[in-house]
Amino acid sequence: EVPDNMKDPNGNWVSAYYGIMSIGTNTTIVKNAPASFADLAKPEYKGQVALNGDPRTSGSALAAVMAASIANGGSADDIMPGIKYFAALKASGNLIPTEVTQATVISGETPIALDWSYNYPGIAKAVTDAGFTYQISFPSDAAYGAPYAQGVVKGGPHNACAKLWIEHILSNEGALAYLGGGGMPARYAALDAAGAISEADKANLPPADLLAKVIFLTPEQSTAANDTLVANWGPMVADA
Repeated sequence: EVPDNMKDPNGNWVSAYYGIMSIGTNTTIVKNAPASFADLAKPEYKGQVALNGDPRTSGSALAAVMAASIANGGSADDIMPGIKYFAALKASGNLIPTEVTQATVISGETPIALDWSYNYPGIAKAVTDAGFTYQISFPSDAAYGAPYAQGVVKGGPHNACAKLWIEHILSNEGALAYLGGGGMPARYAALDAAGAISEADKANLPPADLLAKVIFLTPEQSTAANDTLVANWGPMVADA
């Protein structure tokens, strides 16, 4: 029930969940929340768009660049359109250098944040508790995700415990816990077919047609994308 692109063909690792690149907006400050990468380039969002870190060292920020590439004619094998997109976003003044944290979202320093879907539930609650409103959008022009791999360390002192843990996070109980926290369980299709997912949980998910288009990178594609970004992000974006 785990899709082929979320497990090693030789059984060395398996992914229990994945994140989807999303746009989180403090709608008390930004009344018209952006719904796509194309929207983020609009003049109305000047000085409001932020990444969760430097993509040369932050996995979520790198994923945002990869998603932007897909939205702008790139592919899993070509991250360059995403780098060019953020170069233009910085040149226009829309992209700001402030790193996204719960505090910066609440203060209004980073009212629009690009991050993984599972990082938003906590932020959204904190923003709401502070008296603001918050909206999470899945970009309509790029469905990009990344799975997280688990494996049992060969020769480890507690292999049975490790195996039980992996069984748990792949079980219905573990999968639904990931879903409740904003992560997408690897066995989503099987859970949905069994009627195990509540309507409340489904309300926080991307539209079914977008979910079906989510793109993952292979380890080789991820390494190549990272190498290209490390070589070009400084001269084209960070230091430009």
